[in-house]
Amino acid sequence: MYCPPPDAGPLQEALTTAAALSFTPCSSWPSIGHIPRSRRLRERRGFDNLTSVHLARHTPTGTLVTIKITNLENCNEERLKALQKAVILSHFFRHPNITTYWTVFTVGSWLWVISPFMAYGSASQLLRTYFPEGMSETLIRNILFGAVRGLNYLHQNGYIHRSIKASHILISGDGLVTLSGLSHLHSLVKHGQRHTAVYDFPQFSTSVQPWLSPELLRQDLHGYNVKSDIYSVGITACELASGQVPFQDMHRTQMLLQKLKGPPYSPLDISIFPQSESRMKNSRSGVDSGIGESVLVSSGTHTVNSDRLHTPSSKTFSPAFFSLVQLCLQQDPEKRPSASSLLSHVFFKQMKEESHDSILSLLPPAYNKPSISLPPVLPWTEPECDFPDEKDSYWEF
Repeated sequence: MYCPPPDAGPLQEALTTAAALSFTPCSSWPSIGHIPRSRRLRERRGFDNLTSVHLARHTPTGTLVTIKITNLENCNEERLKALQKAVILSHFFRHPNITTYWTVFTVGSWLWVISPFMAYGSASQLLRTYFPEGMSETLIRNILFGAVRGLNYLHQNGYIHRSIKASHILISGDGLVTLSGLSHLHSLVKHGQRHTAVYDFPQFSTSVQPWLSPELLRQDLHGYNVKSDIYSVGITACELASGQVPFQDMHRTQMLLQKLKGPPYSPLDISIFPQSESRMKNSRSGVDSGIGESVLVSSGTHTVNSDRLHTPSSKTFSPAFFSLVQLCLQQDPEKRPSASSLLSHVFFKQMKEESHDSILSLLPPAYNKPSISLPPVLPWTEPECDFPDEKDSYWEF
């Protein structure tokens, strides 16, 4: 069970020694009581309840930050390696669309990772909170463009992400889209030589499998490369458009067979949403302009109907969107575009340059502005369980 630091003194000393920075909780740990419930950064559990995530404030600047705290003593070797990889790569990468860590340190056996506060959270959180029937095409375009830019940077540096999905796409309060999930990365470079394929097949959890490419699921002698990420981009596009995860709840064998069919099955067809009552049809009513309005287009426009919220009108998508998804979901990896060429796809042509404001105009106000008057910092809560010795033990990478 997670136990917060016993008092502010040892924590502040460790922070000052490790990073010359000081942070204070926005309220008693672990709850963040003053933030509106709908936008509260709640404690998050993962990897057998080893990690919790909290909101804090950098006291010198008043900047809100996210603190991820992990109990290293209870981590298995695989988890420790994943944490180590994420920490190292975060300091190595320098790109606006890649999530970075501001500082990392240990307090006893607890690993503290400080990163920018992403006010809108992940794209999957946006789906659950504001867009249960899926996002507009304009919002999808902005989110995917930022994610693919970050992915292109990773591929250029010889890394396969292996876990592209909406929950690993973060949006800041200023509208910046960043790619997270660095612990899943795998390098194509070995012994100074860049390989065209890799054969590392980790035991992916069933929760990740819907986004995986056929070649990753097959785990055969052909291996996989960066094109497996492009397939995941296509699945993520379907996820953002429908508000549902394609292939979810499918048995792995059934999922693989369905994916091996490849196009021309429709990327938003009911067959890949077994629990959905959505259906595809042609429409003359127009495409989603991104602000709830429509403009007349040709009969080639596709429409998605979903009665989950019993909305009066159908969601529509342009042929350009379907073209992008179809390209990404090609069964043959060689037929999928690279991340670089994907950025020049007609679907992204309307984005001559990345505009954060265009994303913000499509989203509700975010809780992230420094101008917001925060309540006084509350004192630390005494833990109800023993906390490890407050020794300045640091990881050596």
